[in-house]
Amino acid sequence: MTGICVESSNLMKISAIHCRRHKPHNFVASLLSYSSSFSYSSLPWISPLKLIKPAEPKLDPPPDISVSPTEAQRKQKFLSHESAINLIKREKDPQHALKIFNMVSEQKGFNHNNATYATILQKLAQCKKFQAIDRVLHQMTYETCKFHEGIFINLMKHYSKSSLHEKVLQTFFSIQSFVREKPSPKAISTCLNLLVDSNQVDLARQLLLHAKRSLTHRPNVCIFNILVKHHCKNGDLDSAFEVVEEMRNSKSSYPNIITYSTLMDGLCQNGRLKEAFELFEEMVSRDRIVPDPLTYNVLINGFCRGGKPDRARNVIEFMKNNGCRPNVINYSALLNGLCKEGRLQDAKEVFAEMKSSGLKPDTFSYTTLINFFCRNGQIDEAIELLKGMKENECRADTVTFNVILGGLCREGRYEEALDMLEKLPHQGVYLNKGMADDAATALFGLVEMGFQPGLDSWELLIELICRDRKLLYVFKLLDELVITNS
Repeated sequence: MTGICVESSNLMKISAIHCRRHKPHNFVASLLSYSSSFSYSSLPWISPLKLIKPAEPKLDPPPDISVSPTEAQRKQKFLSHESAINLIKREKDPQHALKIFNMVSEQKGFNHNNATYATILQKLAQCKKFQAIDRVLHQMTYETCKFHEGIFINLMKHYSKSSLHEKVLQTFFSIQSFVREKPSPKAISTCLNLLVDSNQVDLARQLLLHAKRSLTHRPNVCIFNILVKHHCKNGDLDSAFEVVEEMRNSKSSYPNIITYSTLMDGLCQNGRLKEAFELFEEMVSRDRIVPDPLTYNVLINGFCRGGKPDRARNVIEFMKNNGCRPNVINYSALLNGLCKEGRLQDAKEVFAEMKSSGLKPDTFSYTTLINFFCRNGQIDEAIELLKGMKENECRADTVTFNVILGGLCREGRYEEALDMLEKLPHQGVYLNKGMADDAATALFGLVEMGFQPGLDSWELLIELICRDRKLLYVFKLLDELVITNS
C-alpha cells in the first residue's frame, strides 16, 4: 500500500512539472486537480492525453440558394394527377381513397380531370359505395373538363352486378349531359346487353325506344345480336328469326358468325338439331361465313345433349377435314357426351386422340373421366388418372376431389378418403360442403367398422361444418365423438 502511495505522489510531481513547462489547457489542469481528490486505490488512472479530441476539419458552408419557403413547400407537397391516381388505386379503404381525392384538389393549380374521376369512381364502385358515387357524379356537373363515356359504361357494369338495373338505364341517359355528345353504339349495346342478360325486358324496351327517338345511330350488328340472344334465351325462336330477317333488310348490318352461333344454340337447346345443322350449312353456303371452333362446339354440345355423340364425333372429323383444328373445349364436350352414354372405351380413345394431337387436357377433361370411373366403381383407375393430372401439371380443383372422395366413400375405403382430406390443405385445396359430407361419411364409416379416428380428424370436420352453419350436424358429430371415446 505504501509503495502505491509513493508512486502516486511521484506521478503528481511529474505532472506538475509537465504542466509548468507546456502550459496545458485549463480543462486538462482542472481534470488533474479534480482527479487528485480521489483515492487511486478505488478508481483506475486515465491518461489526460486520451481526453483531448483532435480538432475536426470544418466543412465548407453550402451555397446560398435563394428559395422562398412557399416555393419549397410547393415542391415538396404538390401531387400530380398521375401520383394522385396511383395513391387512390393503392388505397384499399374507399373512404381513405375519397379523402385523398378531395385533398389533392385543395392544391393550388390542381383541377381534377377525366382520369382522376374515373379512378375514384372505379374504386367506389368496386366497394359498392353507391351513395358516394352519386355525390362524386354531382360534383362532376360543376367541372369544365372533358369527360369520356367509358366512365359511365364501367359504372353501368357495376350497377348491373349489384342488380341496380334502373341505375343502369339512368346512367346511360346521363351520358349525353356529362360527355356533351350522344352515346356511341358501344354504350347503347353495352346497356342493352346488361339489361337483356338480367331479363329486364321493360327497361330494355325503354332503351330501344329512346335510341330510336333521340339518337341518330342505326342499330348495328351488336345490338341485333343482343336481341337475337334475348329471344333465344327465352325460347322465342320465331322472334329471333324475325330479328335476323330485319338485319338482312337493314343497310347498316348483316348476320355474322355470332348471329348464326346464337341461333344454332337456341335451336339445339330446344332439341331442334336438324334445323340447327341446316342453319350451319346455310351459314357456310349462303353467307360464305367460315365457322370457328366455338361455332362447331355449339353443334357438338347439341348432339351430345341429344344423346347422339356419334354425330358429335362426325363434327370433329368435319372440322379436321376442313382446316379447323379442334381445341380442348371441343374434345371435352365430346368426352362428356360419350361418358354420359356410358361409352368408356370410346371416351378413352377420344382422350388419347386429344393428347396425341398435341393438346393438353384441362381439368374439366380429366374430371369428366374421373367421375365416370368413380360412378362405375373403378376407383383405382380414377386415382391413377388423378396422378396423371399432377404429372402433366394440370391442377385438380375441388370438383375433382369431391368426385374422388365420393367414390372412395361409396367403396368403403374410408381411411384413404381421410388420408386424402388431410393432405388437401398442403395442396392449396380447401374443403367445401360436398367434401364435408364425404368426410362425415368417412368418419362414421370408420366408427362403424371399429376404428377410432384421431381427434384432429374430428376437429377438421367440425370446424368446416361450423363454418357452413350446420350446427345440428355438429352436435350429432360431438355426440358420436363422446360415445367413441367413452
